[in-house]
Amino acid sequence: MVRVHPRHPDPQAPHAGAAGLPRHRGRLSTLVLGGTRSGKSAHAEGLLPADHAVYVATARPVDPADDPEWADRIDVHRRRRPVSWETVEDVDGSRTVDVIRSRPEPVLVDDLATWVTGLLDDAGWARDAASVAGARTDLVTAVRDRTAPLVLVSAEVGLGVVPSTSAGRRFRDELGLLNAELAARCDEVVLLVAGLPVPLKVAAPREQF
Repeated sequence: MVRVHPRHPDPQAPHAGAAGLPRHRGRLSTLVLGGTRSGKSAHAEGLLPADHAVYVATARPVDPADDPEWADRIDVHRRRRPVSWETVEDVDGSRTVDVIRSRPEPVLVDDLATWVTGLLDDAGWARDAASVAGARTDLVTAVRDRTAPLVLVSAEVGLGVVPSTSAGRRFRDELGLLNAELAARCDEVVLLVAGLPVPLKVAAPREQF
């Protein structure tokens, strides 16, 4: 089921023209990487047109009573989106690939770190789970085959200390592998550092849609 969430205007929101860069152009696929609070989501939102886009939210819903801080984070993202955008909540990990494959509108997926976390949760955090590898292959293939504008947001988790738990290392390895495979197939790759976009891979200019 598709849920559409209204946006409450925020004059401080950096949606339009984020970081002073042009909006997404042509049939480009862009991977936006960054650490926590790096500004990656706001930058990615600014790459798409305010009048029409499909936003795929990968964070699985939680009971606000169980985790009010996480619920607040989700609500902030919801309120920041333009009212004209359609929001698809991927509650079981399957909708993300379907939307990338089937929707002709500009698509934004935010973010792949929570998507991978959900897959690992479903697999019981088992190492080398076939379901996780299969989902990763399906996503990368869908991105490769897509011919309409696409922006993917993902966390860069390989720059910090080695996680102290097996689950933490598992997550780092899975997300790092996915990021590398997507970076090889996306037209553009940007790393956000302290709110500043650092181009890692730049495509040739194309006509703006």
